[in-house]
Amino acid sequence: MAERVAVIGAGQMGNGIAHVFAQNGFDVTMIDVSQDALEKAKGTIAANLDRQIKKGTLQAADKETILGRITTQQALSAAKDASLVVEAATENRDLKFKIFSELDSAADPGAILATNTSSISITEIAARTKRPGHVIGMHFMNPVPVMQLVEVIRGLATSDDTTNRVLELSKAVGKTPVEVQDYPGFVANRILMPMINEAVYCLMEGVGTAESIDTVMKLGMNHPMGPLALADLIGLDTCLAILEVLHDGLGDPKYRPCPLLRKYVAAGWLGRKSKRGFYAY
Repeated sequence: MAERVAVIGAGQMGNGIAHVFAQNGFDVTMIDVSQDALEKAKGTIAANLDRQIKKGTLQAADKETILGRITTQQALSAAKDASLVVEAATENRDLKFKIFSELDSAADPGAILATNTSSISITEIAARTKRPGHVIGMHFMNPVPVMQLVEVIRGLATSDDTTNRVLELSKAVGKTPVEVQDYPGFVANRILMPMINEAVYCLMEGVGTAESIDTVMKLGMNHPMGPLALADLIGLDTCLAILEVLHDGLGDPKYRPCPLLRKYVAAGWLGRKSKRGFYAY
């Protein structure tokens, strides 16, 4: 019998994580409070599989098999048969704390509880459970089916066994895991977010237009996408939340979110998901 993985959250990250596990032979239970979100997630996975078939990276015959490995549920209790649970809910501390405290009771006592958080302390999340040694960060990059990296983050109490198992599982789904320690923003966002923030300051101060700033970084630094377009893809609300975690957690003024970023978020200009951010979509 295939090993079962539960994914909490059917949004952009959750459906991508479910996709890569199912594609690599794992049975997946995707859990979300919203039935609409679950239906939409299955549609997104099907469309992404079609894209892989078109590119020639997947056999057409495999699509139905992969989709057949994914079941959907609305209750956290559905995580009980999983040996690995990956939480991919909204980047909100209180929500994650609540999910982990409930998961601790719902999941199998030996299960590893992983969070896809991009910045929230693994140690603090683990402290909401009675199994801190089994709690770890498993930070996938967006879009999950395409991006190679998984940042594997050890909390203060995360055991060697848990860490080694998650490194193995990351490789089993075709990813390259990198082990890092639990400090605000980890490695990826501690370096990325100040760059995005500085690009927003350049825009606010009139140093260049959004197009100019992004073109400099694409052509000058060989980045596949400029920082402002990337911020729109990530979501400006998510960028702001991560910068606030960095600013609060490290106490250094260099992480102070740009006032223009705050203004766009207040206006509901969140990037691609709201059709308007630094660019119009």
